[in-house]
Amino acid sequence: MAERRVNVGWTEGLHARPASIFVRAATASGVPVTVSKADGSPVNAASMLAVLGLGAQGGEEIVLSSEADDSEAALDRLARLVAEGLDELPETV
Repeated sequence: MAERRVNVGWTEGLHARPASIFVRAATASGVPVTVSKADGSPVNAASMLAVLGLGAQGGEEIVLSSEADDSEAALDRLARLVAEGLDELPETV
């Protein structure tokens, strides 16, 4: 299983607009990805309700993971998106 631990770069956390950007990127990655708080249960990263339900705050650590064989690059892109708190999907997603 591939995994990335990253601190949420959006000051408002994974709330509304940032969560929407993250979910679209996770869906576009083409691999199944889960996300969790560092000490929590993983949820589907492609589910807006599940991601919002995490209640991840700005600066808080989250864990991105996937069991897909080709998930390393996808997790790297998602980790960058979250860490940098990007306002738009990067062209590489």
